[in-house]
Formats: sequence, C-alpha cells, structure tokens
Amino acid sequence: MSKVLPLLLLVAMALHLLRPLGLPGLRRRRDFWKIAVGAIALMMLTVLVRP
Repeated sequence: MSKVLPLLLLVAMALHLLRPLGLPGLRRRRDFWKIAVGAIALMMLTVLVRP
C-alpha cells in the first residue's frame, strides 16, 4: 500500500495537468501543487501511524 499511494498521487497530478479535476480548490491547472502538498501530508501521517 505504501508504494501504491505515491503512484496514484502522481497519476492524479499528471491528469490534473492535462485536464483540471474540477474539485473545490483544484479548478486551475496551476493548482497541481496542492495535490503534492496533500500527498506529503498523507505520507507523514502514514509514518506517524505506523508502529
């Protein structure tokens, strides 16, 4: 699972650059960095939760 999450997030970023996702806060192509910030936060949360 830890290897699948970054791959899915990279795919989401690439798709967002091609065509914006239209989600709140992700309406422009230049907002793809928000996906990266969310990915970093999720990875940090994963590290904190693991024993």
